Amino acid sequence: MLLYLASGIVVPPLSPVLTPTDPEFEMIHHSLRGSPRAVRRTIQTLHQRRYAEPNDWSGPQPTGQAGEVIVVLRKRLRF
Repeated sequence: MLLYLASGIVVPPLSPVLTPTDPEFEMIHHSLRGSPRAVRRTIQTLHQRRYAEPNDWSGPQPTGQAGEVIVVLRKRLRF
């Protein structure tokens, strides 16, 4: 199932390894919105902290505000 955001971003489906309904896992959705530079730096910081791979984020999409983009990450957290 694809997730379509109002900005036109399409979030790819999850890998089929585990289903989102698995009781040990829960889905979280992150979005970053800001200048391309700030968004890239935040993605790098989260990668350095081993939270998410840079390629796991959607590509930057314009928000309609000058100099602003949005990216999205869907992540499965284990409990």
